[in-house]
Amino acid sequence: MIPSQMLKGVLQGSVLAILSQRETYGYEIVQALEAYGFGTISEGTVYPLLLRLEKGGLIQARFRDSALGPRRKYYALTEQGREELAQFHASFQAMAAAVAQLPGFAPEKEETP
Repeated sequence: MIPSQMLKGVLQGSVLAILSQRETYGYEIVQALEAYGFGTISEGTVYPLLLRLEKGGLIQARFRDSALGPRRKYYALTEQGREELAQFHASFQAMAAAVAQLPGFAPEKEETP
């Protein structure tokens, strides 16, 4: 299980990464996060985030009919969202590299004779 404070730092970028693959709706994003190993994340966490991303111009939303019930709100990345995702990716890679250098995090190096 990922602690909530760690999750808060990566959730926005993770949602943008999911949306970079295709247009989708909120519940499907929740399912995707769980499938990627984030654990159970409530819709009550994801929907406010989607609203903030939409208000910030990083995603756009539109309603589409559903064969299984009421219309669904589908989300897609904007160009600004793609730029934000690229920046998140670079920042996350830099942070992961820094953490990997900490004592106890670096992989053991084999000694060569």
